[in-house]
Amino acid sequence: MAGINSVPDEVKWRIAAEFSAILPALYDRVFRAAIGDTYSTMEQKVWLETSVIVADMVKTLSLPHQTAKQLAETVDTAMKILFGPEFKNEVLDIPGDSAVIIVRRCPILAHASRSGLTGEQAFNKCMAFTLASVPMLNKEFSARFVRTMCTGDRQCEIKIQKVLAPESSMAKDPDNRA
Repeated sequence: MAGINSVPDEVKWRIAAEFSAILPALYDRVFRAAIGDTYSTMEQKVWLETSVIVADMVKTLSLPHQTAKQLAETVDTAMKILFGPEFKNEVLDIPGDSAVIIVRRCPILAHASRSGLTGEQAFNKCMAFTLASVPMLNKEFSARFVRTMCTGDRQCEIKIQKVLAPESSMAKDPDNRA
């Protein structure tokens, strides 16, 4: 008799991750047509909430996230856990406590394309997830997309860097002249 214990953990993980990666495209395809223009705004709120899930996962797994490189590696790990090993990423450490996640293969984009979604629709999901997750894990850092496969680039490049403190008016003009 075949049961859940007869399926290797690696196979269960791969199947669950593939399902997780295709689910956003399926919801998009079904609900966008019914809901209309407000779908994107509603969906973005869901993806912003995923940063809470990522933060809980990072805490549970005790993943490091103090430096830009650690944060990038942890975001990379979270992407692979949630959406599967089809993610092909590389993390580059950049001097000055910055890092870049280079995404060479993205299952979210692949499933979106197969479901007839645009690159922009796929990008909105990833952007909300990434831009919310980084500061949720460490408020001293932010993320920004330098390149995106969703808009036709050959790979995605997500730069993670320290948030720069806003300059005061005194710092701009030490004599406080107008």
